[in-house]
Amino acid sequence: MDKTLNYSYYPGCSLHASAGEYDLSTRELFNVLGIGLTEIPDWFCCGATPAHNVDELLSLSLCAKNMELADKVEGDMAVACAACFSRLKTAQHVLGENDVKRKQVEKAIDAPLKIDGKVKHLLDIIARDLGLERLATAVNKPLTGLKVACYYGCLLTRPTDVPNLDCTEAPTIMERVIETVGAETVDWTHRLECCGANFTLSRPGVVIQLTNAILESAKAAGADCIMVACPLCHGNLDIRQKEIEGVYNADYNMPVFYLTQLVGISVGLDAEKLGLDAMIVNPMPLLKEKGLL
Repeated sequence: MDKTLNYSYYPGCSLHASAGEYDLSTRELFNVLGIGLTEIPDWFCCGATPAHNVDELLSLSLCAKNMELADKVEGDMAVACAACFSRLKTAQHVLGENDVKRKQVEKAIDAPLKIDGKVKHLLDIIARDLGLERLATAVNKPLTGLKVACYYGCLLTRPTDVPNLDCTEAPTIMERVIETVGAETVDWTHRLECCGANFTLSRPGVVIQLTNAILESAKAAGADCIMVACPLCHGNLDIRQKEIEGVYNADYNMPVFYLTQLVGISVGLDAEKLGLDAMIVNPMPLLKEKGLL
């Protein structure tokens, strides 16, 4: 194992609950790729969407404390969830530029801030730290013939001065990763559009409208499936898909994969190690049709 590829792993709440397959596939894939993950001891919720809408100090403090805990583990902070990634990067940005808020947060967490460590999304680790050339050498089951709609959603690249993952309005990091493992990507209109996120609980009608437009766009572009890097996006597009089809009299049957699941298939991981059975829209017929299972 390359000792430079060791990370403190922040799974976040969803990956220990509704998105367990994302956590499972991340650990299995990274093990195959020789990337070390050490789960941050005693990590807790980053606040996600609710905290920063209610209390900025609370939101910043939750993220700052998690980064302090991560500082005790070797390596940069690896984050799987786009919402967690956004909040942690936002906290770094705000506290790095505002001394007043920095002092308030230090008082709140009763510790000096340790926010200078790098916070990296899994995409960044795979595409840049590991590198696409090394990723290509790990592939033994190329995703040949699979047409993938890469869905970034709202938070992976925006706002402009916070995530610094890729180009804000025209990112390509997802496409570069999945094309490296043999898949074909489609050009579609809704890869950066919002899925409704937490509105799935308070305003489901809005979510159904937004997600239908995303599914419709992916289908029109000829995609076989959608690839995501966010548990909220996955839930809205996968769990609600049958409901959406009923409302709009549509037939999408569009499997929604986490990026680690698709890349995991390409390096030879079995379906049970990727949590494919947890998907609501059954991916098995598509994968068998493409000769990938």
